[in-house]
Amino acid sequence: MTMRTGNCIKMIVGCAVMLCFYSCKEIYDPHIDAKTTGTLVVEGFINSSQGPTTIHLSRSSSLEDTKLDPESNAQANVEGDDGSSFTLFNNGDGIYTNSQLALNNSVKYRLHIKAADGKEYASDYAPVKFTPLIDSITWQRENDGLRIYTNANDPQNGTKYYQWKYEETWEIHSAYYTSLKYLRDTIRTNDVTALVFRQPDKNPDTTLYKCWNTLNSSTIILGSTEKLTSDLVYLPVQYIEPQSEKLSVLYSINLRQYAISKDNYGFLQKMKKNTEQLGTIFDPQPSEISGNMHCLTDPNELVVGFIEVTQEQVKRIFIYNSQVPGWGYLPDCAQAIIDNNLDSIKRHASDLYPTLPFSTNAFGAIVKFYATPDKNCMDCTFRGVHQRPDFWP
Repeated sequence: MTMRTGNCIKMIVGCAVMLCFYSCKEIYDPHIDAKTTGTLVVEGFINSSQGPTTIHLSRSSSLEDTKLDPESNAQANVEGDDGSSFTLFNNGDGIYTNSQLALNNSVKYRLHIKAADGKEYASDYAPVKFTPLIDSITWQRENDGLRIYTNANDPQNGTKYYQWKYEETWEIHSAYYTSLKYLRDTIRTNDVTALVFRQPDKNPDTTLYKCWNTLNSSTIILGSTEKLTSDLVYLPVQYIEPQSEKLSVLYSINLRQYAISKDNYGFLQKMKKNTEQLGTIFDPQPSEISGNMHCLTDPNELVVGFIEVTQEQVKRIFIYNSQVPGWGYLPDCAQAIIDNNLDSIKRHASDLYPTLPFSTNAFGAIVKFYATPDKNCMDCTFRGVHQRPDFWP
């Protein structure tokens, strides 16, 4: 089982293939054979529990570029050593999925790929691994920040090697409500022509005040109980920096736990080392990080990836700002008070963002108003989305 970075921006496994030819300060030209480019990178795992199986296929590009190109138009199947087969459907962008596999725990399975060029690839047949439940997710304050821990226990003492991934979601509030906006001469000068209310009822626009942001884990998180007398896990999985916006209102982490083999653990340790060291030329070379994927058509062709069959155990917790007294999140925001006339706005506030009325006259017209120089202070959609997650309390 391999690791895909948060929000799917870069594939960690594939980046290691590219980055291992670079130092972090200067380019090293090792005159690598051209065959090193175009390496197939396989990420994901075969899910034996409830939920989808998702495999990401990509190809490394030139040595001067760490970009990975999606492997499109391939055929991907999960095959059992009993002759069973399950199709993974092409969702585009190198993503192949099946919403639910009906696997037999007594059968070994592998991933089989036929690329558009006719070449065939496969992982080693692997047994279905049992993943113990996540007993709990705990946290404690550390160095003014907050450290999150996972707790698990395998009573059969048979797991030994673990991997975790997570999605973290947090609620965002703008520093200021806003009920005002400018009208502008968009045809000629873009000058402000009027200050008006955003809504007919003159109330603040709450769609700009409350948002949510989600981020996937971007590092390889591993743990082993091999040297312990019992298969009891208590390990850190995430650290939230002091005063982070993540804990300014309400934070949630959705933790995913996987049992992995000793060989996969070793493979992922090498990948973790490569990515954390930015892939210096002294890191393991691609031949050392190939994993259990092979090219059936050409046994000498390098393939990067490790595919296993395992259960996915999931647990979510919430942490409220009120549970971390003194957290100290302070947005860097300020407001000015502006006279509501076009001359004043042009001289002092045409580049500012109006928020709320400061004063009105007897007829309800705005005499003065607040304005902020930072749009992020009054519009949370620049930092998140105004769509409440289904799981949010």
